[in-house]
Amino acid sequence: MIEEQEGLVEALSGEMTPKFLATRSAGGVPNVVPCTTLMQAPDSGAGDVPDRLIFGNFLMRKSSANLDADARVGILVITTNLDGWVLQGDFAGWQRAGAYVDRLNSTDLLRYNPYTGIRAAGIVDVRRVVRAFSIPRLRVAADFFLARLAGHGFPLPDEAVAMPRAARTHFSPLMAVRVLAFLDQQGYPLIAPVLSLQPAGDRALACAYGVAGDMLASLEAGALVAANQLTLDVVSFQARGRWLGSQRVLGTRVGTMSVEALFAGGPPVPGRQLA
Repeated sequence: MIEEQEGLVEALSGEMTPKFLATRSAGGVPNVVPCTTLMQAPDSGAGDVPDRLIFGNFLMRKSSANLDADARVGILVITTNLDGWVLQGDFAGWQRAGAYVDRLNSTDLLRYNPYTGIRAAGIVDVRRVVRAFSIPRLRVAADFFLARLAGHGFPLPDEAVAMPRAARTHFSPLMAVRVLAFLDQQGYPLIAPVLSLQPAGDRALACAYGVAGDMLASLEAGALVAANQLTLDVVSFQARGRWLGSQRVLGTRVGTMSVEALFAGGPPVPGRQLA
């Protein structure tokens, strides 16, 4: 399955390739974080593990708790050329010593990390490749412009909170990777590439559907969603809230989510709630 996708194995082997992992709480609240340690397992393709991925439990407190509560996961991998893949799988447990831990700790990212090595290797068995995608660079700029035109356009729920100015600033640049996670009809987290996602006022985020239109079409108003953005200087924020709906802007559908909680995605306090 993985090896049948042209370019996917190479993308997974890139230590700095943007990769995201989506989990869900027992109550169905999605969570999505960058997970650059995600890679193909050393024994993937052999025996009973033909499509196995591993990742390091490193600065992933909320994701770890979710995985222990519900095994269903979503994954998105995207290269610097904007070629990407959306996958879903099942968490198969933690390895605290052994080949997987040794493989992850041997990477440059963890070997020279000033904080610590990984606490454990997480194991994901891929159940399906939802889709491959490629985003033309001109499409990125056009979608970004359309999302900026839209504003939020919907009444905001009382639970919506104001994002700090610093977070809004980091959500604003054109050059960043942004994703939106939600649960599909089977309850699995699904991650959509939404590179145009940006502030619509201080309590909402808006994005053009772009190449993710077929994935976002199933989202209903009121659905719980989580968004994450990762900038070129490795700054990350996660916003959680509800999908408010979509509108057409110059013939293109643009969707909006409320921001009901905002979290820092990296050091010095990963997972710290900011709003």
